[in-house]
Amino acid sequence: VPIRWDEALDTLADKMMELRKNNEPEKLMYMRGRYSPTSTDLLYGTLPKIFGTPNYYSHSAICAEAEKMGPGYTQGFFGYRDYDLAKTKCLVVWGCDPLSSNRQVPNAIAKFSDILDRGTVIAVDPRMSASVAKANEWLPIKPGEDGALAAGIAHVLLTEGLWSKEFVGSFRDGKNLFKTGATVDETAFAEKQTHGIVKFWNIELKDRTP
Repeated sequence: VPIRWDEALDTLADKMMELRKNNEPEKLMYMRGRYSPTSTDLLYGTLPKIFGTPNYYSHSAICAEAEKMGPGYTQGFFGYRDYDLAKTKCLVVWGCDPLSSNRQVPNAIAKFSDILDRGTVIAVDPRMSASVAKANEWLPIKPGEDGALAAGIAHVLLTEGLWSKEFVGSFRDGKNLFKTGATVDETAFAEKQTHGIVKFWNIELKDRTP
């Protein structure tokens, strides 16, 4: 049922005051999109702090800053960049659609057909996206099960010795100790460019079979 703006504001204010009266300000969450003086200074910058909720998020949390964190924590480069699609032979599109929502959409569109000509595109996504429609292979996982798939893949890579020894490192005696369900001594592995792979195996991956 359509209502007037003043009615909507009254309804919102009443619900917010109900949370305050119940001493539950943290149950209010504020999320904003792109920047404007109103959303930045007043709503995002002031309202949640006065109200008493820690749950307020900028669009950067799922956009610019999140994009920088991937290469930042894996390559030490915190900044905008695009992928080397001109030389890619196997493209795994996981939970995203570079043909419609990547930072460099025109670049992805221009290079996508060339990747299909020389290699393979694999899409991991519960949704039938534009990239999925063009992909050679589609893994339509259930929503929220990305972590289970990733852990299963990591388990197989380690137990079958398929990781990059040049980048990750290897066991000091040359024998693969990654066995399903078995805890591994961290000192037995000489790690190179990664950090804590045996610790993560012991905590998370050792039982994560496909």
